[in-house]
Amino acid sequence: MALTKISQNDKIEVVQIADGWSAIQVRCAKIISEDGVELSRTFERHVLMPDADLSLEDADVVAIAHAVFTDEAKSAYAAAQEAK
Repeated sequence: MALTKISQNDKIEVVQIADGWSAIQVRCAKIISEDGVELSRTFERHVLMPDADLSLEDADVVAIAHAVFTDEAKSAYAAAQEAK
């Protein structure tokens, strides 16, 4: 009887927040299995804004972030934060 625990991104969504910039929502599934039979699945979610540190993200999330978080999007996000 071998227990295994894996984490995998199972949903990555790009959500437009305001004109000019978007956020990325990442849902990660934590799956516990015994001998190949899934016993438990839980979810964690986090949101990335254009100024996010991507160093701890998986390669698929980083690739999407590079496409979505353009220089223009980062500038629009920074301007929105300053306006608050």
